[in-house]
Formats: sequence, structure tokens, C-alpha cells
Amino acid sequence: MADQYTIHFGILGCANIARKVSRAIKLAPNCTLSAIGSRSIEKASKFAKENEYPDSIKVYGSYDAVLDDPDVDAVYIPLPTSLHVKWAVLAAEKKKHVLLEKPVALNLKDLDIILEACENNGVQYMDATMWMHHPRTTQMRGFLSDAHRFGQLKAVHSVFSYLGGDDFLKNDIRVQPDLDALGALGDVGWYCIRAILWANDYEMPKAVTAWREPEYNEAGVILSCGASLRFEDGKQASFYCSFLSNLTMDISALGTRGNLRVHDFVIPFQENLGPFYVTANSGWVGMSIGCDPPPTEHLIKTDLPQEALMVMEFSKLVKNIKVNGVAPERKWTSISRKTQVVVDAVIASIGKGFVPIEIN
Repeated sequence: MADQYTIHFGILGCANIARKVSRAIKLAPNCTLSAIGSRSIEKASKFAKENEYPDSIKVYGSYDAVLDDPDVDAVYIPLPTSLHVKWAVLAAEKKKHVLLEKPVALNLKDLDIILEACENNGVQYMDATMWMHHPRTTQMRGFLSDAHRFGQLKAVHSVFSYLGGDDFLKNDIRVQPDLDALGALGDVGWYCIRAILWANDYEMPKAVTAWREPEYNEAGVILSCGASLRFEDGKQASFYCSFLSNLTMDISALGTRGNLRVHDFVIPFQENLGPFYVTANSGWVGMSIGCDPPPTEHLIKTDLPQEALMVMEFSKLVKNIKVNGVAPERKWTSISRKTQVVVDAVIASIGKGFVPIEIN
């Protein structure tokens, strides 16, 4: 079995995002990449060579072979969303801990199948929403919790968009209905919804209403959409996600005493530095010619990129299970499930003519 202090990862598939996560595994001090598997040995070998993996890494021509490897403790699954149920469940049944790329499932029913398999087999589950693990996120949470500087949350707005080129919009997995049918909602909308839930300390909205006129490709996959969320006590939220507009990654949270803004929440513009901006207890100056105090910039440094911090946290949880015999941490299960509930509500609202979908 794997060394008790080092968690050995296997990766199912050679998706482009797997390059980034395999680098993260290399950078993280408490885990190592042990195996890579693809649908063919040729593709897996090519991927290993292109990413300069050491010769010690096992290269397999199937996903099953990775799951059958006794030295693999955990698997990262970057496969198309339509394949998540099959391979995440098999991984759990093989007692492999599951780090699952987002969107984690096409719908809540599928996600619950995955989560039940992880629960029944005592394995750790986490979705690969990387920005959750940046130290900036903890610092921003502290500001939102500051009653004197931020006050009570009143509204959250989030945007994540990027401009996909012609080839992307025709051929990428994320626009293929049989692979990733959620399109932009699943790929970039997932982050926006997570940001709204995070800002609300994971309180669920009472209702979700999709915006009219979402944009689709010829195959019926969403290329852009948005929605409004209504919470208790009059709190409001909205998001917009798109493959059709310039790169934007914003969160804006408005409180009774202050506000928070971040312009690169998904992937920091600088890998080792995460800025955010706050305004607290500000008022007009003179003839409304300025505000005092002005917004302040906070620069949060990190020695490791957020994706490395993510695999470090995941590996720490896996070690606690394997070495210390503790139960899996279910916080990540709850957060994933809440995000999926809102994704499903947006789809339901669109399908029912943009009516509000109540969430119980």
C-alpha cells in the first residue's frame, strides 16, 4: 500500500485540465502522481511524455486499470460530465477517494448516486472548484463576517465568461450534448453559483428564476445564460455565465456597511497573488465629489497555486481516513450538492418558461 504520509493519485483521462492538476499534485508536498490512464495506452503514453512525467509513473490503456492498481489511493476524474456517474461510482466501489472535476453531474439525481457510493464505501469526495482553496477566499470570508465593516449581506452578483473561438464553439467537449450537456451553465455557471452560495455562507435561496433568452448552439447546448436568486430577509443574487463574451471573473458582494469586489476569483491573474477590494463605512465627501474612506486593496500572497492547495487539502483528508481512521469530511459533499440543486433549478426555470423555481 501507499506510504502513510504520501497519498498516491491516479488520473482517469487526458483532458487538458488534467495537465494543470497533475502539476498541482507534483507541487503539493503530501501527495504524488502514481498512475495515468486513458482509453488507449498510446494516448496515455503520449500524455505522460508531453507532461514530462517521470518513468516511475504507471501508464495504463484503460481507466479500469488505474482503479485496480493497489498503490493508487485516490483518483482525479476530469472526464466529460456524462461519464462521471459510471467512473466515480466504480472508483468509490474500489475504495479510491474521489476528486471530481466540475460540473460534477448532469443533474441532482446523478450526483446523489455518486455521493451515495462515496458514503457507502467510506471514501472522501471533493469537487475540483479550485478557488475555494486559495488563502484569499478565507480572507474574504473574514471580511464578509465582520459585522462592523461589512454588516449584513444584501446582494451578490457574479460573472464568469470567456470568449470561445470558432473551433471551441464547434468541437469542444463543453458544447457537445452527449458529453457535457450543461454547456456554459455547467462549466462557468457552476463557479458563479458557488460564489453566491459561498457569500451567503451556504444558505440556500428560496427561489431561482432564469433570465430570458439564453443563447444556444445548433445542438441545443447553452452558450450563455443568467439567473436571479431570492433569499430570505430580502437578500438578492444574480449571475451571468457565457462562452460568448470577454474574460470576466467577478464577484460583487454588497452589505449594509461595506462591500467586497474581486475581479479574478476563478483563476487569479497572477498565480502567487490574489487581490480583492473592500469598502467599509464609506460616505460622500463634500459635494459628492468622492468617498471617505476610499476602497482598499488587499493582496493575498501564496507560495503554492490554488490547485496545489486543493490537492493538499484533499490529500490531508484522505490521510486522516487511512492513517487515523476518521470519517470522511462531508462538508464538500454538502457544498457540491447545494450547487447542483441551483444548477438544476436554473434548467427547470428555463424549461418551464422562466418561472421562479421554489427550493425547499
